[in-house]
Amino acid sequence: MGHRVAVIGGDGIGPEVIREALKVVEATGVVLETRAVELGAAHYLATGEVLDDATLEFLRSHDAILLGAIGPAIGSTEVPPGVLERGLLLRLRFELDLYVNERPFRTIDPSVTVTRREADFVVIRENTEGPYAGEGGFLYRGTAHEVAQQGSLNTRHGVERVVRYAFERARSRPRKHLTLVHKTNVLTYAGDLWSRTFAEVAAEYPDVMTAYNHVDAASIYLVEDPGRYDVIVTDNLFGDILTDLAAAVTQGIGYAASANLNPARTGPSLFEPVHGAAHDRVGTNTANPWAAIRSAGAMLEFLGEHEAASRIEAALSVLPPPSATTTQIGDFYAERVRHGDR
Repeated sequence: MGHRVAVIGGDGIGPEVIREALKVVEATGVVLETRAVELGAAHYLATGEVLDDATLEFLRSHDAILLGAIGPAIGSTEVPPGVLERGLLLRLRFELDLYVNERPFRTIDPSVTVTRREADFVVIRENTEGPYAGEGGFLYRGTAHEVAQQGSLNTRHGVERVVRYAFERARSRPRKHLTLVHKTNVLTYAGDLWSRTFAEVAAEYPDVMTAYNHVDAASIYLVEDPGRYDVIVTDNLFGDILTDLAAAVTQGIGYAASANLNPARTGPSLFEPVHGAAHDRVGTNTANPWAAIRSAGAMLEFLGEHEAASRIEAALSVLPPPSATTTQIGDFYAERVRHGDR
């Protein structure tokens, strides 16, 4: 029996890119015992369910979850904003304790990037706290005196465990450099907790060089010279924004892979490309499965299939012909995984 993997194709191009990712995984020889799970906008519209308890428990019984994309078509009003985000994606993060969001970025062809610069770095985003924890509420909603409050929840436990993970990640890389990104000059309470925790954990990793950037400065540096970064650790909201910017200045959003990790392995971790559902490309065979393939490679790495994951990562260092279709890209990388450069 292979690794038990729940596959959520989801909406739009999700099923198409996941099909190609699984094709590449199969080429490694790693056996996956996959189970399809219907979730997403289409499922919600058909059933009224976002993520029921029985499905959540079914997902818990797997070793990993591979997700394609979630979301209705742009402009659709059938699914209210926040229903899928909070009811599905955030619920999975909270319920499965996926407290690390790891997103790797590397430039493959600098000539087609915004910056024309090479980069190879990782962003470690805290994934279960901050503004996304749901603290807040309304007073006098719908009146002229309406008040909306949205707080940022930061705990020593939550901050320390993601910071410690980031130091371990930095230690595993050749440059061994970690940058904390926050806004400590304005967010004086949360920022103080993050900076103190970072400094205390850093003392345990004398071999890792460290730096600090305000988030606005980091945004400038990512555009001017993304190659300056090795590993970044940051909070939930800043990480959400910076990773989209990082994708834009490296190879593009179609090349943005991600891993939502439970390093304690008390439940399955979730792996997904972050490019969205792109409903306008459904059935055209033009969706780029590169990010889905890299996400699947990260899944294999987390499952202990290091040799297979390395073969996928090596295969992805070359881009297919620009005119290649979705299925041709999958075939291209499956062939490279089987035979390398031969």
